[in-house]
Amino acid sequence: MNTGRKGILIVVSGFSGAGKGTIMKRLLERYPDRYALSVSATTRAPRQGEEHGREYFFVSTEEFESMIKREELIEYARYVNNYYGTPRSYVEEKLLEGRDVILEIEIQGALKVREKFPDTLLLFVTPPSAKELKARLVGRGTEDEATIASRLNRAVEESRGIENYDYFVVNDDLDTCVAQVHGIIEGEHYRVSRNTGRIEEMRQELHSFLKGE
Repeated sequence: MNTGRKGILIVVSGFSGAGKGTIMKRLLERYPDRYALSVSATTRAPRQGEEHGREYFFVSTEEFESMIKREELIEYARYVNNYYGTPRSYVEEKLLEGRDVILEIEIQGALKVREKFPDTLLLFVTPPSAKELKARLVGRGTEDEATIASRLNRAVEESRGIENYDYFVVNDDLDTCVAQVHGIIEGEHYRVSRNTGRIEEMRQELHSFLKGE
């Protein structure tokens, strides 16, 4: 697919339990030719049901550190004793095809991406309230109290970095939230700063009219 427009690199972050993964899944289901979800590399072990190349590229610590040395990652971070990072080649390939590439990563990684790619669009997803966030974490039924407390402590830290993002998206109703995210991304394609090439082409053509060409 190549629509003639350049793809946008999008980073989606948010609190654990905000529904980021579900939102990304719905976007890909509704607009399969528009979006591409970047697959991260990680040194953590696969969880039940996860597959190499689908949820993550599962690699050894030695392999990951070799990728760092070869500058094959857009960003990487160490979190809970494991590396996580975004392979550069896949992202650049999809952007050239005209797809909007979505990275679902932590705030630390998001800011590193923004450093290397200043026109990256940053979205932060949150439940409607802190009370709802806690209820969702408890409602999962898959984590003990210590893990939930750890995730809430991390949410406190993450909340201090929200101002670095471009948009703050509240995930109350899923379908509404998916439509809002899609609308934000679509609108970004019409931002003047993303269309300087087309604007300059129009200027040149207008000047040629004045010259009688």
